[in-house]
Amino acid sequence: MDFAREPRWDLPAAEAIRLQKELAELVVLEDRVSRLDLVAGVDMAVGRFAELGRAAVVVWRPSDGAVVEEIAVELPITLPYIPGLLAFREGPLVEAALRQVRSEPDVILVDGQGLAHPRRCGIACQLGVLLDRPAIGVGKSRLYGTAAEPGPNPGDREPLYGRAGEQIGVLLRSRVGSNPLYVSPGHYTTPDRSGEIVYQCLRGHRLPEPIFLADRHSKDRTRGNPAGEA
Repeated sequence: MDFAREPRWDLPAAEAIRLQKELAELVVLEDRVSRLDLVAGVDMAVGRFAELGRAAVVVWRPSDGAVVEEIAVELPITLPYIPGLLAFREGPLVEAALRQVRSEPDVILVDGQGLAHPRRCGIACQLGVLLDRPAIGVGKSRLYGTAAEPGPNPGDREPLYGRAGEQIGVLLRSRVGSNPLYVSPGHYTTPDRSGEIVYQCLRGHRLPEPIFLADRHSKDRTRGNPAGEA
């Protein structure tokens, strides 16, 4: 998968924040997901103080549940964890994995935030703009925004609002008895469409299937590429 803009990850915090603000201006909140033939899921396994991280990308076909591609890359972690700057910690590894993807997914689902971010530029926004592709952030916990609690059934959702009252995503119940997901657009989609796409990718787990599979692949060091191969 080619990057339309060359990523910049290894930046001091102040410069990283400035870059997020620049990229936030480039996010397009229009629905350009015309089909849902292939969906990519992106996840990464790393502890806050770990020296190595393992990023995984799984390209999945909703029509029959087939895995089209599985990529995993294990590399050193060079930056500390800083709230709101997750992309700069995980970005080099995710980039290395995405560059190996040969297929053309219609949308990328990222384990992390999209527009639901203090600077409107979570990791899904950064990847979407850099790749020039539709992307959606799927957060397991709240980073930014407020919403009412959705109903108890899968597919129940409530709008997620920013400080100015603008809708920036949805709070989506993905499984009975599970905490809802914080779903927000990353690029080339809208808040409501993002929730609908994630709902269409649910297969009984809390996470949408491509992220569920990427999460599992990122934690399985018996599969995928050896450390350092990108």
